Amino acid sequence: MNAVLEQISKIGIVPVVKIDRAEDALPLAKALCAGGLPCAEVTFRTDAAAEAIRIMTTNFPDMCVGAGTVLNAEQVDAAVEAGAKFIVSPGLNPRTVKYCIEKKVPITPGTSSPSDIEQAIELGLDVVKFFPAEQSGGLAKIKAMAAPYVNMKFMPTGGINAKNLTSYLDFNKIIACGGSWMLPGDLINEGAWDKIEQLTREAVQTMLGFELAHVGINAENEAEAMKAAQRFSFLFGFPTKDGSSSVFSGTAVEFMKAPFKGTHGHIAIRTNYIERAVNYMSTVLGVEFEEPKRDEKGKYKAIYLKEEVAGFAVHLMQR
Repeated sequence: MNAVLEQISKIGIVPVVKIDRAEDALPLAKALCAGGLPCAEVTFRTDAAAEAIRIMTTNFPDMCVGAGTVLNAEQVDAAVEAGAKFIVSPGLNPRTVKYCIEKKVPITPGTSSPSDIEQAIELGLDVVKFFPAEQSGGLAKIKAMAAPYVNMKFMPTGGINAKNLTSYLDFNKIIACGGSWMLPGDLINEGAWDKIEQLTREAVQTMLGFELAHVGINAENEAEAMKAAQRFSFLFGFPTKDGSSSVFSGTAVEFMKAPFKGTHGHIAIRTNYIERAVNYMSTVLGVEFEEPKRDEKGKYKAIYLKEEVAGFAVHLMQR
């Protein structure tokens, strides 16, 4: 997969932006980045699109900004000259796709049928837009089309919102979802940047789904760990489960048989998408991580923050 599309996959959500006034581009980009989505697809449906892309990419060079609703080579040139890192089109125009490939600009053309997918494969693409997603059959249709086209991945757009976002992203053939629910046109026109930042942050939290998995408490030895776990289980009626390195009381409290990570212990936070969580926390929040534990396929299983919080090590784990 192209490096820009890899970056988009790590972000998970591509805000689809319609900008009528170029002067709105800077505060909008600031709100998106502050909210945790350093990415935008600026639609070429207004005269301000190219200048908005230029403003965003100039002031936020690390932001992944692309152009959407691109219909021809002339618009490709205008978008790339303004700084667009990727191109998105509503349909699959072979001429436009070939032009982008010649220019080495990643493009995700709109598709909604097996015939579209076969054209995309013939053109050498491995990622396509699925548009309009909900109106074209939604996740069920993507899964049906992905079955015979095993190497194709999708970026659905159209009808995606906070309620169905994770159902789409849970399917491993979907690299990201495009959407505009965190960017209502009236809020952009009103200059309600704080509200847009809040909605963006809510979208990120919905996607990542952070929640407490368990707390691990360091005991001096195995006997102390068992004693503490049994007492806790007696008090609250939890089952006790003895493991190789710890004893659990219920599922949320773990007593370590020997001091482990953290001065006092560790806190495990569960997330829907651990690699996207790491990308968000490192690029947006500036968090540093230790080397991750990986499964047999090389995917993250767990990863510790380098810092302690109140004497506790903290790690993320995949839901």
